[in-house]
Amino acid sequence: MVKVEIVEEKDQQSSANSPYASTSSSRHSSQESISSISSELSVEETLYDRINALVDIVPPATRHRISTKVSKATSFVKTGGKIIGNIVWIVTTSALLVGLPLALSLEDEAKIVAQEREMMAQQQGAQQMLSPGTAYPPPPGSNQTPQKGIVPPGF
Repeated sequence: MVKVEIVEEKDQQSSANSPYASTSSSRHSSQESISSISSELSVEETLYDRINALVDIVPPATRHRISTKVSKATSFVKTGGKIIGNIVWIVTTSALLVGLPLALSLEDEAKIVAQEREMMAQQQGAQQMLSPGTAYPPPPGSNQTPQKGIVPPGF
């Protein structure tokens, strides 16, 4: 801890020859200078100006290290963003060029299968209407097997 002590000069002649001598007391002049400084810093000085003035406090080696780390972090973020952007672009275009036509063809195939099933159901209904004996199941003692409708290949 620092202890501040005011030293009064005993020799008035030596103080008169000094370039730093003043006629007012040192306590009064220091308070006056502090009040003048605080009034000058009111509105004209911005936060950026104050931070910019602090540059001289930080040693050049430390400023260089901070600057290097910030530039490395910035370049890392830029490079990472570019790589991620390229990956997203590749995935998106691949999905559009390969996935969309595949999905459309699968949807068309499903529609065709549904139409074939509907046509088969209509044909079976027409056959049942044309043959009156097959509308009801055969009696339990007969050996007749019911006729099956047209079966498409693969089913």
